[in-house]
Amino acid sequence: MKDQHTKIKGYRDLTQREIDLMNAIKAKGLELQTLVADVRQHLHDQREAAVAQEDEIKRIGAAEPGRWASIGSTHFQEGLMALTRAVAQPGTY
Repeated sequence: MKDQHTKIKGYRDLTQREIDLMNAIKAKGLELQTLVADVRQHLHDQREAAVAQEDEIKRIGAAEPGRWASIGSTHFQEGLMALTRAVAQPGTY
C-alpha cells in the first residue's frame, strides 16, 4: 500500500536527509550483523578445535564468549534502533 506510514499514528514524512541517514543506519546494521556472524563463526571454530584440549575447554567456558557475543549483538541492535528513533522522531512512546 502506498504511503502506509501516513495511516499509522505517530509517523511522519521524512526529509531526503533523514531518508539518507536511515539508509546509512540500515547499511551499518548489515555490516554489524556480518561482524557478529563472523565472531560467532570464530567461536564455533574455536570450540571445535578445543575438543581434545581440556584446559582450553575450561578456559573458553569460564570466559563465556558466546554470552558476550550475544550481549554485543543486543547492544548493536539497541544502538541502531536508538539512532533510527533519533532520526525518525516518532510521535509515540
